[in-house]
Formats: sequence, structure tokens, C-alpha cells
Amino acid sequence: MPVNSPWLPRILATNLVLQVLIVITGGLVRLTGSGLGCPTWPRCEGDSFTPVIHDAMTFHPFVEYGNRMLSILVGVGAVAAVWAVYRWGRGRSPMLGLALSILGLTVGQGVLGGITVLTGLHPLTVMGHFLVSMTLVALSTWLVLRDREPDGPSRPVVPVIVRRLAAVTALALVAVLVLGTVVTGSGPHSGDAERPARFALDARTISWLHADAVMLFVGLVVAMVVATRLIRGGLRARDWWSWVLLIALAQGVVGYTQYLTGLPEVLVLVHMLGAAALTSTVTAGVLTLSAREAVSVDDGSLADQPEVAARQS
Repeated sequence: MPVNSPWLPRILATNLVLQVLIVITGGLVRLTGSGLGCPTWPRCEGDSFTPVIHDAMTFHPFVEYGNRMLSILVGVGAVAAVWAVYRWGRGRSPMLGLALSILGLTVGQGVLGGITVLTGLHPLTVMGHFLVSMTLVALSTWLVLRDREPDGPSRPVVPVIVRRLAAVTALALVAVLVLGTVVTGSGPHSGDAERPARFALDARTISWLHADAVMLFVGLVVAMVVATRLIRGGLRARDWWSWVLLIALAQGVVGYTQYLTGLPEVLVLVHMLGAAALTSTVTAGVLTLSAREAVSVDDGSLADQPEVAARQS
């Protein structure tokens, strides 16, 4: 078993932060109409990998190019997470699998980003781009939390009905996120200022379906907050679900405000950040309904692994 290092949690936390930051810069690309600022991929323009300076150029290539540069940094963070887990935590299930999944999806995001550009920002590919980012935020959150746990077997700490309620709540969040991307794909912020690509759907109708899904989600979150407060085994998850409720309510306020004020760019960007925060906190809320026990030294399992015993102390 590799020796534990303070660098492991730092690298994993950095990976999570980068996965959230790429959501924000991706939102900036869409909201500024810069999705085709670099009209080709992997190059930016013509034979150049960087924006080409000329008299008629706008700021759009620089916004898109900046997002591409951050995506490279995100890839470096994912590679670093795999290396750190292999170096210091490869024996701690399922950390290596999580890190490899994050790296694979991050590489896939780069390919999907290229497809999105080459298809003229088709709303389906833009949707997929955002939803994969939410998956990466969830996996990165899981990896950070797993590193903070002991290495014993994982056991549920709440009744099965509460775990099922949490699963339904997580599925409701998935529905909220999917409908949210459909709303964006049907609205004014298509990603390109000159050639908007949108779904042929009524934005008002989709917005109300999204709002209905949000209300269902909030109701389920309230039930989770009550359950974790009433059940003794749910104390560990109580704070996480309280955060989920606060963020969900704030998201509702921002959502209705942006709808009633004509979707101002700043509020849409805040809403996207809130979606990432919800994804992370719901992931944490679900995971903390189970707990890992510290491996007992008495059973001899740590007799030849002093570094593991030190980590548990």
C-alpha cells in the first residue's frame, strides 16, 4: 500500500475546482455568442491553433480560445488525479476507477467539444457537453469524499426507504438538468451571435416543464432534510441535504428572476454555477447515507501496513 500524502487531497480538490470552472467558462462562451469564435477544431482558425489577428476580428475568438486553454488545464488536472491516486491511493476502492473514469470523460469532453464546433453548435451536442460536465462534477466530488473516508467496508447508515428516496431525488435532479439544457437550447443564448442553432420548441412551454421538475425536486429535498434530521443514522448527511435545500431554493429564485427579466447573461451564468453546486452537494448527500468503518488493527489486517494504520489514526 502506498504511503499517504497531503498532496492527494489537494490534487483531488483542484480537479474538482477545475471541473466546475470549465462549466463557468463554457457558459461564458455560450452567453457571449462566442461558440464559433474559433470556427474549426482542433485549430482555431485556418492553419492556426490561436486566434488570428486582423482588422475585422471581434472578441469572440479570444473567449472561445480561452475556454479551450482551460480545457487543457482540466485535462492536466484529470491526469494529475489519476497519477496521485495511483501513487498514494490505488488500493483504496474505488478511487482508481473513479480517477480513470474522470480522465476518460474529460478526454471525451474534448472530442465532444470539437464535434460541437464542427456541427455548428447543434443543440444536442451542446446539451451533451453540459451534462457530461455535470457527470464529471459528480464523479470528482465522489473522489474527494472517498479520500476522506477510512478504508473499511461501506455500510448503509439509514433505512432502505431513505436511500430509495435519495435515489429518486437524484433522478429528479437529472430531469431538472436535462430540461434546463433543453430550455437553454430553445432560448436566445444558443452559443453563436450570428448563426443561432436552437431546438424547434416553444421556450415558454419547456421553461414551465423545467419549473415543474424543480418544484418536484425541491419537495423531495425537503423530505430528505426531514428524514436525515429524524433518523439517527442520517446525522452525517443532514448538513449536506440542508445545503442542497438552500442551493435549490436559491436556484429557484434565480431561475424565476432570469425568466421574468429576459434571461440576462449574468443571471444565466449564476444559474449554471448553481447547477454545478447542486450536482456536487446532491452527490455528497447520497454518498453520506453510507459510511465506511475504520479497519481494525486488532484483526491483524494492518500489521504489515503501518502507513495505513497511520492514516486511520
